[in-house]
Amino acid sequence: MKKAILFITILHSIATYAQTLVTDTISVRQLNEVVVKGEKPQVRGEDGIMVVDLPGIVKDKPVNNILEALGYLPGVTNNNGMIGLAGASNVTIFLNGELTDMPLRNLYQLLYATPVDRLKDVEIMYSAPAKYHVNGAVINVVLKTPTPLDGLQGQVRAGYNQAHYGSYGAVLSATYAIKDWTFDLNYGLTRSKSWNREETWSNHLYDGKRTMIEDDMRRIGQNWNNTIFASSSWKTIKLTYNGQITSDSKSLGLSSGTLGNYTNNYNMLSPVGYHNIALRYTAPFGMTVGGDYTRYSENRSQSLFKETDYLFGSENRQEIDRWHVYIDQQHQFGKWQLNYGMEYKHSKDHSSQLYSLSDNPDFDNILNEDVASLYVGTQRSFDWGLSFNVSAKGEYYHNKYQNNRNFIPQLGATYYKTPKSIFQINLSTQRIYPSYWELHGGTSHINDYSTVIGNPELQPYIQYDAQFNYILKQKYVATLYFQYGDKTTVQLPYQSPAALNLIYQTINMNYERVGGLNLHAPFNLGYVWSATATANIMNRRAKANHFHDISFDNSKWIFYGSLTNSFKFSQNCPLSVSLDFSYISPSLQGIADLSSIWKIDAGVKWQFGKKSCCELDLKADDIFNKWSPTMIISHAGQDYRMKVSDMSRNLKLTFIWRFNGFKPKNVEIDTSRFGTGK
Repeated sequence: MKKAILFITILHSIATYAQTLVTDTISVRQLNEVVVKGEKPQVRGEDGIMVVDLPGIVKDKPVNNILEALGYLPGVTNNNGMIGLAGASNVTIFLNGELTDMPLRNLYQLLYATPVDRLKDVEIMYSAPAKYHVNGAVINVVLKTPTPLDGLQGQVRAGYNQAHYGSYGAVLSATYAIKDWTFDLNYGLTRSKSWNREETWSNHLYDGKRTMIEDDMRRIGQNWNNTIFASSSWKTIKLTYNGQITSDSKSLGLSSGTLGNYTNNYNMLSPVGYHNIALRYTAPFGMTVGGDYTRYSENRSQSLFKETDYLFGSENRQEIDRWHVYIDQQHQFGKWQLNYGMEYKHSKDHSSQLYSLSDNPDFDNILNEDVASLYVGTQRSFDWGLSFNVSAKGEYYHNKYQNNRNFIPQLGATYYKTPKSIFQINLSTQRIYPSYWELHGGTSHINDYSTVIGNPELQPYIQYDAQFNYILKQKYVATLYFQYGDKTTVQLPYQSPAALNLIYQTINMNYERVGGLNLHAPFNLGYVWSATATANIMNRRAKANHFHDISFDNSKWIFYGSLTNSFKFSQNCPLSVSLDFSYISPSLQGIADLSSIWKIDAGVKWQFGKKSCCELDLKADDIFNKWSPTMIISHAGQDYRMKVSDMSRNLKLTFIWRFNGFKPKNVEIDTSRFGTGK
C-alpha cells in the first residue's frame, strides 16, 4: 500500500513539474502560428466505382451548368456538347442513380439547364452493376438533397451565345424541403440559331470514267426549346417529370456546286414533344419498385428545290409510346450484399414517310419492340482492401425483324489498402440497338446526288469493354483499356458504281477494336495556378468485308492531349481566369481518315454581391476555329473528301443570381434512338 501511495505521489510531482515547466516556457516564448493545410481528395475508389469531387475541380472555371462541368472529369471529353469517356465505347448518364431513359439530345439539354451548384459529386462506373438497368459505362451525377433547414433555394441564369448567329436563353432552378417532402424544379427556355458549312469533293468513278462533283453546303437552323424537370418526393416515394418541347423549328440547306444550286427546306409541322413521367418506391426491407411512361412525337416536312423548280418533297412522322417497369431486391448478409431483379420494356413506334413527286415508296408502319431481362448480382468488401461487384443478366429482345437472347456479365473490383494507391478492374458486355427510324428504311435527299437511306436489315451489335485503372494519391489516374465491337455500325458516304449517286447508309462492319492508355494528372502552384494534363494514346482498327460492295481494313495510332489551366490573383480573389488547350492527331472513322484538329478555349469568372450571390462568366470556345476535321476516303475506287468548318467557335456570356443561400461550395444515357433526321 505504501508503495502504491509513493508511486502516486511521484506521478503527481512529475505532472506538477511538467505543467509548471510548460506554463513558464509559454510565458517567456510565444510559438509561431501553425497552419495545417488539407487537400480534399479529387478521386476516391470503391466497389469498382470512381467517385470524383467535380465541384472542387471546376470551382474556379467559367462553368455554370453540369453539361460543361462533365468535360473536366478524369477521362471525359466534351466534344461540342457530346460526352465521351476514354476506354468506354459509349456512356450513359444518370441523375441520382436513376436512368432518365430519354433521347441523348434531350438529356444534354436537361444537363445544360441544371446549375453546377447543384452538384454533390460524380460517380464514374466503367462497368455498371446490373441493378442500374443499363449495360456498359455510366456517369452518375449526384445532386445535393435539400433539407427543411435550407428553405427555398435557387438561382436564375441568363446567357447569350454568339457563334455564326446569336442564341440566348434563361434557366430557373429551385429546391424546397418541408418535413418529409422535397421539391425540385428546373425550367429552361432557349432560342437557338445554328450555322455550319460542309465543302465536299467527290471524284466519282462511274461507267469507266471519273466525274468530279463539287458541292458547298450551308445549313441554317433555328428553334425555341423548353426544358422542364420537376421532381417531388415524400419519404421513399418519388415522382419525376421530364419534358421537352421544341417549337418553331426550321432548317435550311443551301447547296451550290457542279450540279447547280439546291435549296432544302425542313420544317416541323408541329412542336417536337418529349414527355416522361416516372414513379419510384423504395421499401424499408430493400425492395425498389418503379416504372415510367414516355411519349415522343415528331412531324417534319422536307421540300427540295433546284433553283426555283420544285423537285420533290416528303413528310416524316414518328410517334413513340414506351412503357418501362422494374423491381429490384437487395439483401445484406453480414459483409455480403445480394441483389436481384427484373425489368420489362415495351415500345410502340408508329412511323411514316409520304412522298410527293418522287419514285421512292411510301411507308406507314408500326414497329413493336419488347425487351425483358432478369439479373442477379453480389458485392463484398474485405478488410484487407478488396471490394467488388459482379452480376449476370439474361436479356430477351424481340421485334418483327429479329429475336435475340443475350447473356450479359459484368465485373467491377477495387483494391484499396491505402489512399496512396488504388487499383480497379472493370469488365462489361452490352448489346447496342439501332435507332427506330433506321429500321423503317426511309429515304431522305440532300440533293439530286446525295441520299440518306435507312436499313431494315441493320443488326444490333455486341460491345465488349475492359479497363484497368490505377489511382495515385487520389489525384492521378491512369486507365489502360480495350474495346471490341462485334458487328459495330457506321454511317459513311459511298459512291455507287451503278449511278452518279452518293449514298449515306448505316451498316454493320465486321468489328471495331480500340486499345489505349489514358493519363490524367492535376497539379497546382499554390492558389495562383491550378492545371490538369490529359494524354490518351490509342490504336483504333475498323474492318468490314462488306461495306456495300467493297471491303476495308483501316487502322491508326491516335493521340489526344489537353491542358486545362485556372489562374487566381489572390486566395480570396473573386476573379479567376481559365485557358485550355486540346489536340487530336489524325484519326479514322470506318473507311474514312480524319485530319488532326486543335482548339484553344479561354474564360473569365467573376463572383460578386452579398455572399457571392452573383456571378458573371465570359467564355470563348475554339477561338481559332480549328476543332473541325477534314474527312478523306481513298480506297477501292472511292475518292471523296469533306471539309467541315465554322461549327464550334463561339463566345458565351452568362449572368447568375443565387437566392436564399443557393451558393457554390468551395470545396450521361444511352445513344438516342428517337428522331426522323437520321
